[in-house]
Amino acid sequence: MGVTIKEVAKAAGVAPSTVSRVIADHPRISPATKKKVKKAMKEMGYHPNANARGLANRSTQSLGVVMPSSANKALQNPFFPEVLRGISAVAHQLDYSILLSTGEKDEEMLEGVERMVYANRVDGIILLYSQVNDPVLHFLLEKDFPFVVIGKPSERVDEITHVDNDNIRSGKNITNHLIDLGHENIAFIGGSTDLIVTIDRMRGYQLAIEEAGLPYLEEYRVHTEFLKSGGSQAVSELFNLPKPPTGLVIADDLMSIGVINMLEEFGMLVPEDVSIVSFNNVYLSEVTRPPLTTVDIHIYELGYQAAKCLIDKVKNKLEPAKRIIVPFTIELRQSAQSREKTLNE
Repeated sequence: MGVTIKEVAKAAGVAPSTVSRVIADHPRISPATKKKVKKAMKEMGYHPNANARGLANRSTQSLGVVMPSSANKALQNPFFPEVLRGISAVAHQLDYSILLSTGEKDEEMLEGVERMVYANRVDGIILLYSQVNDPVLHFLLEKDFPFVVIGKPSERVDEITHVDNDNIRSGKNITNHLIDLGHENIAFIGGSTDLIVTIDRMRGYQLAIEEAGLPYLEEYRVHTEFLKSGGSQAVSELFNLPKPPTGLVIADDLMSIGVINMLEEFGMLVPEDVSIVSFNNVYLSEVTRPPLTTVDIHIYELGYQAAKCLIDKVKNKLEPAKRIIVPFTIELRQSAQSREKTLNE
């Protein structure tokens, strides 16, 4: 027989109604009480599955959205406000509200998602990321809870509805742009190798480099955060090499801005000394100096399509898994120039 709310209440020294309020994340329950009750629940192996089943037929008219890292850090990157704009457009049209969940670590993100599911706070969830061995994805699959991934799932791709770009092809195409400009020493700056978007964009970079007969060097691959500070750190590593690169493929526009700023500190200019190409085409791409040559992944459309797919799944549990690929385009601007022109200047 499973553990009951009364048993959890007794172990935590609170009333059963308090346990129910903690499960529902009631704002009037103090953080100390919540911590005490959650500790008892964890130690006793209690999960309010019965509560969730009892409420399963009630619609909350809410969609959960899970962002990687804290909101403070994630929202520094213009990708997230733009993808949320796309999600919000559909939610507004169909009278849904949005509940954001974040976390610095996998455990915190999982706890936030568990609260949303067990307390019946949302009808479905959109993951704004895709990573290897993701406990949140495993939990949602186990509970058969409606969810959609923005990005390519790391496993069971055919069973999970996801909205993505062809990041391998875009990575190859944007790298080929630098190769066509005559660059031979081309480095890649990406995010964590746990993120599928980094893996795919780097794979495209690798294919272009190898097909051109250029060296695919480990020291030319740097992985850091999708932030300006991450780009700055990467420059320090790459431009202290005996043979620094003349071209950079950078997996995120915000990182590119950090790279440009740090190159200036090194006394180098873009594109006169180093050519840069990037991804995402956020609003900063056009106003930075120089404007960035970048892959436009149509972020708004990613969010819009993800929300549509999720609401379809919420309304029909038998809705088959979909794979929607949003086309990309390449915006050619002033951050990359021919190697020959660089040598002549």
